[in-house]
Amino acid sequence: MKASLLNLVESQVSKFRQMTGLSDSEAVNLKSLLFKLNVLTIYRPLSDDFSGMSLKSDDRRFMLVNSNHPRCRQHFTIAHELYHLYIDPNPMPHNCMAEGKKNDVEQCADAFALMFLMPADGVRQMIPDNELMAGRVSLASVLRIGHYFSVSYSAVLNRLYDLKLIDRNERDAFRKYPVKKTAREYGYDTALYEPGNENLVIGDFGEKARRLFDGDKISEGHYMELLHKIGINDSED
Repeated sequence: MKASLLNLVESQVSKFRQMTGLSDSEAVNLKSLLFKLNVLTIYRPLSDDFSGMSLKSDDRRFMLVNSNHPRCRQHFTIAHELYHLYIDPNPMPHNCMAEGKKNDVEQCADAFALMFLMPADGVRQMIPDNELMAGRVSLASVLRIGHYFSVSYSAVLNRLYDLKLIDRNERDAFRKYPVKKTAREYGYDTALYEPGNENLVIGDFGEKARRLFDGDKISEGHYMELLHKIGINDSED
């Protein structure tokens, strides 16, 4: 990406963090943020080459996330789609694909996701002073950063490389480690690298449906039909 575009995205990330009440260094609880922003978000098992999508209509926003993907990848998808919902001046409904050649807008969305999930100040704060002084980031720090910010191992390496905290050779060397095995050896839960959140719904869709039912605006059958649309079964306790 052009340096001018990267600078623009960095500014957009800073403004978005301010708008959402986040500091320039803290990790993001994405589920809480989506609820706060009232982005109706639905997790569904989808094909592997489909990461997610988002739609915007006036002040209503919707997001679909692939629950078959590892949680860390889901987090990147969410941050990517937040760019389209709040930053992209001309958001168009499209499938967010994991691979393939990307245009400037998609590259900006990816850059936004990396910067938003791992702010530069926050990343540097996670690295011990002796490593910063020596210019050598340890494997332990790479894993610590990934689990603090709840992002993939490869995303951490890309962010460290972008911040010039590791060089290309170091990035390639780190990539040779088996992620799950290495994380376990350092005492980390590997759930971050596993699929999850199937059929989870974030938002006030159910609350609005209940309000309509309680106000006699819709029948019980219609109410249950709306709940079924978001994966809620009335027979469950």
